[in-house]
Amino acid sequence: MSSQLTKRGVMKIRMIALLIVLITPVLAPLSTTHAQNETTSSQEIQSIKKVGIVIGSTRPGRIGRQVAQWISDEVSQTPGLKFSLIDLAAWNLPLFNEPGMPSKGQYTHDHTLKWSKEISAYDAFIFVTPEYNGGYPASMKNAIDYLHKEWTGKPAIIVSYGYGGGEGAASQLRQVLEGGIDMRLTPTMPAIRLKKEMLKDGKLENPDQDFVSYIPSVKASIEELKTLIGTTS
Repeated sequence: MSSQLTKRGVMKIRMIALLIVLITPVLAPLSTTHAQNETTSSQEIQSIKKVGIVIGSTRPGRIGRQVAQWISDEVSQTPGLKFSLIDLAAWNLPLFNEPGMPSKGQYTHDHTLKWSKEISAYDAFIFVTPEYNGGYPASMKNAIDYLHKEWTGKPAIIVSYGYGGGEGAASQLRQVLEGGIDMRLTPTMPAIRLKKEMLKDGKLENPDQDFVSYIPSVKASIEELKTLIGTTS
């Protein structure tokens, strides 16, 4: 009886070993494929670049957020880029009050430290600016002046809007971004010309329809931004 049990045990072990030999070649490629898929997925996530869309106007009754949202909607499907709105009205930064030079990065206030962390998280930016008296808003300049290294070297697009297209504001902002903090700007700067009939009760009534002619310039600037991001050292 004992001898028979031993023989049965040996046979079971041999059968299990045979199954392992037969199954291993089938499972191995599956395991390798799964690992490769995980690696590819991780690489794809790492390759996605974050683009912050900075809403420059903080004025009550502004249309800046609507303009920024329209831009975000138009470019949201761009491969390799992830877009997020950065609303300066929500940040509500006080007039610059750091005792030290921003270029040293030695911040003392909590609002500056949080602002620095926010801007550091992005690879590139789209600055959306209205034109006030021929220039861009003080709120935009203030937000830029709080920091230095967090902006330096990063690619950016300027999108302006106004009844004249806001090109004066865009030109001044370009001087600051390129000459002051060494950002790299796209050649194309979309300038949206507003018309009174586009507005109702101070708000854009149908930007999807009214701004359709600006889609090509926005898409062109995004392609230029992608090129600049790809050449970031």
